[in-house]
Amino acid sequence: SSIEKFATEFRNLQHTEIGEVEEYFSATQKGSSAMPHKKNPILCERMAGLARILRANAMAAMEDIVLWHERDISHSSTERVILPDSTILLDYMLEKFAGVVSHLVVHEDRMLENLNKSKGVVFSGRLLLELVNKGLTRNEAYDKVQKCAFTAKKEGLEFKEALLRDDGMRSILSAKEIEEIFNFRYHLKHVDRIFRKVGI
Repeated sequence: SSIEKFATEFRNLQHTEIGEVEEYFSATQKGSSAMPHKKNPILCERMAGLARILRANAMAAMEDIVLWHERDISHSSTERVILPDSTILLDYMLEKFAGVVSHLVVHEDRMLENLNKSKGVVFSGRLLLELVNKGLTRNEAYDKVQKCAFTAKKEGLEFKEALLRDDGMRSILSAKEIEEIFNFRYHLKHVDRIFRKVGI
């Protein structure tokens, strides 16, 4: 299920309108049979399908728990199929998915482009916390952030511009503090430590 979760996320991110990551596509590889321009995430699609088999085998294993009297052997016939099949299949899935991850094509420019489409409201969570740090209750902070976000959307403004125009917000945060809230590096500062922690 974890493999399928990751594979499904990659498949979604490969959509044309998102375009943030994609499976590696070799020079001789064929895509869609009907649409030659497409690069289908075939391995991730395969992982999603095979995960269903493993979950079905897990259900069969749970059906093997209840046995008659002093243990009949009705479970044996099931286990002779699901144990070797599941371990072989999982090994195959892990190997293929490791290949997907190691050759994953990442489009950082599209990630940034998609983030910027929000006109800065992706930083509303950090703004909320900064207001709480300034002494507001969470509800007070939430209402102020929501008001500015809705104003920005209604008037077609960048979120930062809406904050700088709001007298109530400017009475709490300086222009410099507002600018710092929109710094992407804040959200990436622990990435290297996290990767080291998990041994990557």
